[in-house]
Amino acid sequence: MALSPMMQQYHQAKEVAGDALLLFRMGDFYELFYDDAKVAARVLGLSLTSRDKGENPVAMAGFPHHQLDQYLAKIIASGHRAAICDQMEDPKQAKGIVKREITRIVSRGTVTDDSLLDPAASNYLAALITDGDAQQVGLAWVDLSTGAFQAAALPVRDVVDQLARIAPTEIVVSDEQRAELPAEWLTGRQSTSRPAWAFNQQQAAERLAQHFGTQRLDGFGFDHESATDRLSLAAAGAVLEYLTETQKADLSHIASLVPLRQAESLEIDAATWRSLEVTRTLRDGSREGTLLGVLDRTVTPMGARRLGSWLAHPLVDAEKIDERLDAVAELVEHPQLTSAVRDVLKGIYDIQRLAARVTTGRAGPRDLSFVGRTLAALPALKAKLTGRASKLLAAIEEQVDLCPELRSKLEAMLEEACPLLAREGGFIRPGADSRLDELRELMSGGKQWMANYQTAEIERTGIPSMKVGFNKVFGYYLEVTHAHRDKVPAEYIRKQTLKNAERFITPELKEYEEKVLSAEERVQDLEMQLFTELRELTLRHVPRLLSTAECLADLDALASLAEVARARDYVRPEIADAPVLEIEAGRHPVVEATEAAGTFVPNDTVCGGVAPSTRAADESQPTAASPQILLITGPNMAGKSTYIRQTALIVLMAQIGSFVPARKARIGVADRLFARVGASDELARGQSTFMVEMTEAARILNTASERSLVVLDEIGRGTSTYDGLSLAWSIVEYLHHQIGCRTLFATHYHELTELADQLPGVANRNVMVREHFGKIVFLHQIVEGSADRSYGIHVAQLAGVPRAVSERAEEILAELEQSGHRLDTPHAEVSPPHTQTAPSQKVGMQLTLFETAEHPVVEKIRELDLNNMTPLQALAAMDALKKDL
Repeated sequence: MALSPMMQQYHQAKEVAGDALLLFRMGDFYELFYDDAKVAARVLGLSLTSRDKGENPVAMAGFPHHQLDQYLAKIIASGHRAAICDQMEDPKQAKGIVKREITRIVSRGTVTDDSLLDPAASNYLAALITDGDAQQVGLAWVDLSTGAFQAAALPVRDVVDQLARIAPTEIVVSDEQRAELPAEWLTGRQSTSRPAWAFNQQQAAERLAQHFGTQRLDGFGFDHESATDRLSLAAAGAVLEYLTETQKADLSHIASLVPLRQAESLEIDAATWRSLEVTRTLRDGSREGTLLGVLDRTVTPMGARRLGSWLAHPLVDAEKIDERLDAVAELVEHPQLTSAVRDVLKGIYDIQRLAARVTTGRAGPRDLSFVGRTLAALPALKAKLTGRASKLLAAIEEQVDLCPELRSKLEAMLEEACPLLAREGGFIRPGADSRLDELRELMSGGKQWMANYQTAEIERTGIPSMKVGFNKVFGYYLEVTHAHRDKVPAEYIRKQTLKNAERFITPELKEYEEKVLSAEERVQDLEMQLFTELRELTLRHVPRLLSTAECLADLDALASLAEVARARDYVRPEIADAPVLEIEAGRHPVVEATEAAGTFVPNDTVCGGVAPSTRAADESQPTAASPQILLITGPNMAGKSTYIRQTALIVLMAQIGSFVPARKARIGVADRLFARVGASDELARGQSTFMVEMTEAARILNTASERSLVVLDEIGRGTSTYDGLSLAWSIVEYLHHQIGCRTLFATHYHELTELADQLPGVANRNVMVREHFGKIVFLHQIVEGSADRSYGIHVAQLAGVPRAVSERAEEILAELEQSGHRLDTPHAEVSPPHTQTAPSQKVGMQLTLFETAEHPVVEKIRELDLNNMTPLQALAAMDALKKDL
C-alpha cells in the first residue's frame, strides 16, 4: 500500500523516535498513529479512531497542541518516553508538505518543564557502567533542569547506597551490560539502553572535553591516568551523549563536572537512609514526617534542593562543617538579619531552572522577566550581607553577581506582566523601541481612521446607516442597506450582497487596510526579533547567573537551618576530630516536631570508646573513657528505637552544619553511619527477615571503621532464640574488639547485658518503666543499668490483645519462671560466656508449647565450635543447618 507524503514523513520520524511515543504535529493537534495511538488511548484516555478507513485502517489518537504539557505529564508518569515532532515552518508559506522534525525526546530524566517537575527536588538522569571485572562502577548523574553534573567511581557494593541518596528518575545503561546488572539497581526507575560505544572511555572523555571547551578534564579534578576516574568519565560521557541526542538543544548550562569522592562525605548506605527516614517515610514514602520535612524552611526551590543535597552528602571535614555552623550561628544570633534575608529571597525566582530554559531555547518572555525581577532584588540582598563575620556569608555577599547590564536591559524592554509564550505578543514596553512604537501607533490609529472615514462617507453620500466592517474573506468593507443603495457612489466596488444589505470596498479603504494589516505582522515579527535579542543577551550571562544561583541556594539553606534552630531551640554542636559522642538532653527532631511542645522526654548519650590500638593490654581492666558500646534494654513501645534513631539523626544533622536538638552536644565526625532498623523493603522482595538482618550486619562488620557510628535494633530476632542470641553476642564482641566504633545496640536479649561486666567498652542502659496496679507507664527516660523485665504481656494488653489471651499468658509465664525455664531474665540460671565466646548451652531452654523429640539438627548445633568462629562463619553454618530442617 502506497503511503501519502505525510505518512512517509511520519515513518521517517518514527525511526528516529524509536520506542518513544511519537507526538506528530498536524495543524492544531498532536496525533499518534499505529501502536503508539493504542498506547496513548489507554494511558491518556483518548478516543481511538482510524485514518484511511478501508482495507488497511491506521489507528489514530490525538489532542490539541496547547494541552501538550498536560498529556506529557501523563506519558512520563506512565513510564513511557515521548518524541515531539513539530512543524518547522508556517503551513501558509510551505511549498508542498510542511517540514517537520523531532525537536526533543522527553523522558523522566530529561523533563525541564515546570509543570512536570517538583520544584523542591532535583530530577537526576544517571548513567552507570561496570569495569571488565565488575568490581568498580562508573556512575554519573545530571539534573538537566539546573545543569548540576557529578560523577564518581564506586565499589559495586556501594552503588545501591548512592542511588538511594541521589534517587535518579532514569538510568542509562549499556545494552551489552544491561542483562548482567543487578535488578535492584534499576528496579523502580525508568531505564534506557544505549549502544556500548556511547560508554567508550576515550570517546566519552573527548565528548566531555569538547562540551566544556577544554583539552583535558584535569581542571575538574579528574585524573586521566586513573582507571577509576576513566570509568566515571565513561558514565558522564554517556549521559552527555544521551542528552545531546534527545534534547537537540544548547546544553551550555551544564558548565562543569564535579567528581564525588567517597572519602569527602559521610557514607550512608541504602538501608540506613530508609531506616532513618531522612527524605521519605517508610510508611507511605511522603516527605512529611522526615528529617528533611522538619529542617526545610527554605523559601526558594533552589534552597530546598540544596538542603536535600546536603542531607544526601553530609560533610566529614571538620573545618568545612564549622564554616557552615559559623554562618548558621550568625544568622541565629541576628534574627532580624535572617528575617530580612528570607524576605528578599521570597521574591527571587528559580534562576537555575530559568537559565536551563534559556540555554535550551525554551524560555519565554515571562521567564526573562523573572530573571530581571531576581536581579532587581540582589542589591538589597548584598546590602544585608555586607560586613558579615562568618566566612560563608561574606563569600556569598562577594560572589553574588548583580549583572547590571542584563538587569537594566530586561527592565527597560519587558512589561511588568509578560505572557508565557512569545507568540502571544504584547510584552515589549512602550518606549523600548521606536520602530515598534510607530507600528503600534499605526495599529491603534487605524481604528480611529476607520471611524473618521465612516463619518466622512456618511456625510458625503447621505447614507446614515453606512458602517465599516471587517471579515477574513475580503478585509474591510462599507455596508449599505438596500434602502439606500441608490445613493451608493459609482466608485464603490460591490463585493457581497446580503439579504438586507450590500457590501462595498473603495481604493482608499483597501490602501489603508494594507497599512494596518502589514503593521500587525510587522509588530509580531519585530517583537520576536527583540525577544530573540534579549534571550541571546541572557544566554551570554548564564554562567554568571548560575554562579549567583549557587550562592542564593546556599544562603537559603543556611537561613532555613537558622530559622528551625531558633524556632525549635536547637544548639550549636561542638565538632571534634576524636570519635566521641556526648549529647546532653538530646531529642528526636521529627518525633518532637509532631508532639505537643514540651512533651518529648530528652535523653543523654555518652559514647566514645577507646580504639582497639590504644586499649590497655589487660582488657579486663576498665578504662576511664566513655563506653564505646551502649546496650539498651527495655520493653517495646518504651522508646528504645526512638532513642537510637535520634542519636543517629543528631550526628547527621551536625555533619551538614546544622544546629541539633539538645541542650549541649559534642560530636566526633563520623565517616560512615549505619542504622539497621526494620526490613520491610527487602521482605517485599522475598528475602527472609533473618537473611536481611545478616546481610546488613555483614555489611557493617566488613566496612565500618573506628570512626563510624553504628545503630542496631533487635539484631538476631529473625531466627531461633539461641541462634539470634549467639550471633548478637558475637557481633557485639566483634564491634568491640575488631572495629572499636561507637555503637548503640537495642536488644531484648537480656543475656547480652552480661557483656558490660566482661568488656570495658560496653555499658548497659535501659528505658525506665513504672508498674502501678498491674499496669505499666513508659517514662521514656534512658538510665544506667539493664532492664529487669520485658513487660511483653503488658505491651500486648496495650496493643489490644484479648483479655483472655493476656491472662492465660500470665499463667504460663508464672509457671515458666517457677520451673526456671525463663530465657530473658538475668535472674534465671545462666552461665555467662567468657570474652569472645558464645553463650553457654546451659542458658535455660528453648521452649515450645508441646514437648517433642529432639531434632537431629540440635546435635549438629552442639558440635559447632562457636569459640573459634567469626560472625560470618556462624551465619554460613546456620544457613547450612537450615537446609536440614
